[in-house]
Amino acid sequence: MRYVIIGAGAVGGSVGGRLAEAGQDVVLVARGAHHAALHEHGLRLTTPDGTRTHRLPVVDGPGALALRPDDVLLLSVKTQDSTAALDAWSARPVAGGGTAGELLPLVCAQNGVESERLALRRFRHVYAMCVWLPATYVEPGAVSAGGAPYTGMLHLGRYPSGTDGTVAAIAAGLAKGKLLAPVVPDVMRWKYAKLLANLANAIEAVTGVIGEETWELIRRATAEGAAVLDAAGIAYVGPEEQAETRGDHITFDPDGGVERGHGSSWQSLSRGTGTIEADYLNGEIALLGRVHGVPTPVNDTLQRTANTFARERRAAGSMSVAELTALIDADG
Repeated sequence: MRYVIIGAGAVGGSVGGRLAEAGQDVVLVARGAHHAALHEHGLRLTTPDGTRTHRLPVVDGPGALALRPDDVLLLSVKTQDSTAALDAWSARPVAGGGTAGELLPLVCAQNGVESERLALRRFRHVYAMCVWLPATYVEPGAVSAGGAPYTGMLHLGRYPSGTDGTVAAIAAGLAKGKLLAPVVPDVMRWKYAKLLANLANAIEAVTGVIGEETWELIRRATAEGAAVLDAAGIAYVGPEEQAETRGDHITFDPDGGVERGHGSSWQSLSRGTGTIEADYLNGEIALLGRVHGVPTPVNDTLQRTANTFARERRAAGSMSVAELTALIDADG
């Protein structure tokens, strides 16, 4: 298999780098300054093992790559960028006949639960990946991942459910690169559990804080999310099962030489991208709450505040926890 990493940022770059170290065939897809840096200097991946530079093929879009029948497309852009990426890649021809959407497996390696639905409109063979991989896009051409002894745990399965030989082969390739990749028939249970954890992303993005100061806000956002999923009849993995499965496979050791970075939403604000994934995290809970008649004032406020920060390009972490709490309480 050749792995085409569509969105070689923090997660995509970490996965692509680890695959390359394991001798897997990898192509990186990136844009702008990141593409230029990858093309000129290679991918610089820092983990507790040290820093390595990988000289990998890099393209800036589907028009620059001839697709092969053995390609695996790994979608690792933010969900707000999924539709454009899916449209661009699904119609591309594959050597020997047919299109990517008809023939190639597409793995959604993203936060949230919406990209799989978007993908299934365009691709016949869609796989979901629950990404548990702490990583940071440091600067153009450079990413870091602080997990040890494994870089990440990536639960995999067919979407909407089930397993097959393709997903088993993908998992085997990932496992060669210090990436645990359990194949499960109910992968969306894991992704909905990750969704609950990611409800804190907006809190960290606007305040810059994840810790004792924000625990109560995180508890309120998560409890609201769990109530919505329960009302919708959506299954998700509980904390005990998550802890048992992950065990000590992925820990963060500050002495390993990798500085622990902020989460994906904070990184979007810090780079001034103008967009953020809150519509597909807190917004997913707001959507389900409206469908099932469950009020979601905490997640409504977090979604709105994070979007305002992104739209106005306000600095990440520039709102105090007290200010955010007051906004939430005023809406509640």
